[in-house]
Amino acid sequence: MWPWEHLAVGYVAYSVYSRVRYDEPPGGAEALLLALGTQLPDLVDKPLAWTFGVLPSGTSVAHSVFVAAAFVPTVMLLARRAGVPRWGTALAFGHVSHLPGDVLYPLLTKGELPFSILLWPVVVGPTSEPQGFLFEFRTLFAAFVEFLATPRGQFYLGLELALLLTALVAWIVDGAPVLSDVVSAVRPRRASD
Repeated sequence: MWPWEHLAVGYVAYSVYSRVRYDEPPGGAEALLLALGTQLPDLVDKPLAWTFGVLPSGTSVAHSVFVAAAFVPTVMLLARRAGVPRWGTALAFGHVSHLPGDVLYPLLTKGELPFSILLWPVVVGPTSEPQGFLFEFRTLFAAFVEFLATPRGQFYLGLELALLLTALVAWIVDGAPVLSDVVSAVRPRRASD
């Protein structure tokens, strides 16, 4: 999945969770930590694999359910001890929401279900020599654009646009967390100037 897709999936799911669990939309700090969590596996694995060659692939360590099984309770415990349990929940929720997205994306685009990417180090997926982050990104993005020209790609694009619109509407209905916090923080300073 692309970063904006991970963010949209994570936000929609967490918005629903927050309204069911806490009876209110996510706050700014939660939304920010959720956004970080939705990107975290790629922020760890992709540079370490594509740029530095330390990991076998761009979907390995931070995409592993075994790592998530340690990460989630650790984050939750630390946040609870810091007195901000919802922050830990948001970060962990974002991280966990990323994993099925990277399994479902190949199903929608190629008709494949690569569960093996979630099983590092028990199962190590395909490896490649690092060619640099920008090279890998350009290669994947070019393939994505080419895919969008196919009938399956056009169907996928329709689903993606629906997902992004749903996330945008949820974010607006939730009061535009993060943005509304920034606006509120800036507005009083302008009034006092």
